[in-house]
Amino acid sequence: MTAFLWILLGAGVGGGAAFFILSQKNDQNRLIEEKKLLEVQQKIIRTEGEVREKEMKAKEILFQAENSAKTVKQEAQASIQEQKNNVDKDRVRVEQKEQHLEKQEKSLDQKFKGFEELEEKVKEERKSIKEALEAQKEKLAEIAELTQEEARAKLMKQVEEDSKNILLRQIMKGEADVKAAADLKAKNIICHAIQRFAGEVASEKTSSVVHIPNDDMKGRIIGREGRNINSIEHATGVDVIIDDTPNAITISGFDPSRRHVAKLLIEKLVEDGRIHPARIEELAEKCREETNDLIKELGEKTLFELGINGIHPELVRILGRLHFRTSYGQNQLKHAIEVSFICKYLAAQVGVDEHKAQIAGLFHDVGKAIDHEIEGGHAVIGHEVLTKYGVEEEISYAVGSHHEDMPIDTPLGFIVCAADAISGARPGARRENFEAYIKRLKELEAVATSFPGVKQVYAIQAGREIRVMVNPNKLDDYGTKKLAMDIAAKVEKDLTYPGQIKIHVVREKKEITFAK
Repeated sequence: MTAFLWILLGAGVGGGAAFFILSQKNDQNRLIEEKKLLEVQQKIIRTEGEVREKEMKAKEILFQAENSAKTVKQEAQASIQEQKNNVDKDRVRVEQKEQHLEKQEKSLDQKFKGFEELEEKVKEERKSIKEALEAQKEKLAEIAELTQEEARAKLMKQVEEDSKNILLRQIMKGEADVKAAADLKAKNIICHAIQRFAGEVASEKTSSVVHIPNDDMKGRIIGREGRNINSIEHATGVDVIIDDTPNAITISGFDPSRRHVAKLLIEKLVEDGRIHPARIEELAEKCREETNDLIKELGEKTLFELGINGIHPELVRILGRLHFRTSYGQNQLKHAIEVSFICKYLAAQVGVDEHKAQIAGLFHDVGKAIDHEIEGGHAVIGHEVLTKYGVEEEISYAVGSHHEDMPIDTPLGFIVCAADAISGARPGARRENFEAYIKRLKELEAVATSFPGVKQVYAIQAGREIRVMVNPNKLDDYGTKKLAMDIAAKVEKDLTYPGQIKIHVVREKKEITFAK
């Protein structure tokens, strides 16, 4: 019995254990299935989100495509409309041109008809003139009892003389009209160029003055037995003049650059207070360096003010040296700037490249800065220097020909030549001493007096004009014109002068009689 109970008890415990185990397994299976179901639901949710996102992107792309299509359509419509407008405009222009051509054709037809009528009239006139000439020949033959050949020769001679006189009068009238028009045009161009630039009056001299604080400094500058002043003159190449002028020392010399160095040297010596030969030599070298720096600075400043770039540095330095060169008292750098301005204005008036004209005018006298170093005229030297440093041949040739040392064969050359003459000839541009002035006037009068038929000659307007009185019994009107041309040619050949000289020949004949 007991064993049976134990068996029942064991069977109950085993069944309960089995039931518990089965219950646990079912719970695990259920949890696994729920987990899988949850994962499936999450996947479904993610898939739905991706689908919605793709649908949004698809809608956005579709919206953009619609907008792009609208834009392309609008642009295409605008382009088509513009092309239609252009076609309409072209059609209107073509119609206008056709109307204009039709009018021109009608006008040409009318002119052609007029020419035909005129041709008929000319033929009729020629016929009548021929008939009148034949009648005149016959009448002359009857009156003069001449043969036809003799009458023809006499008539041809008379017609030839009359035609010659008429032709000469027409030529003189044409020359006068053309000259008057050309003179007016030239004066307008030159006046327009001159009035836009006003240069300074020449005031350069051959001496400079250095102001000192007191007269005691003069003795220190002279030095013991003149050692200091001799050292200054030897170091700078100028004459130092110390006289009774209070608080002033005069520096004399024909080279402005040397005078500038000497003036700087004396000013530095006065400021420094140590005045002895060694110090003079040391400061003289520094002053020369400062002067060279000033020359370079002046060249660069000039190019900057004129707006010219791309010039070789050595040409810039040579240009600055013109500041220390003068001609008849006219500072050559200022003269070069003035000619540059005038060249630019003249070029603008006649249609030549203004920039090239400005450069040619600025460097036209660059040869004067080195003509003491190289043999030859300054114009030819300038041409060689500009060519050496890469300036255009057209510009360098205009520089070389502005004094006709080389033939002038370009418009730029004539412009530079004219601008140089304008700058040098304007009142106050250059100084001239009294002896040279009187000599030039006498030479002018002598040239004009050397021709036959001249009674009196007067040089007037400071040598800018010579008035020539001729004997009316020895020269006729045509001879008077030829005399004026011959005098002008000889003046150009034999004399040197700034600007131009007017040759005014006067032929006056008076006849007096009395009525009784």
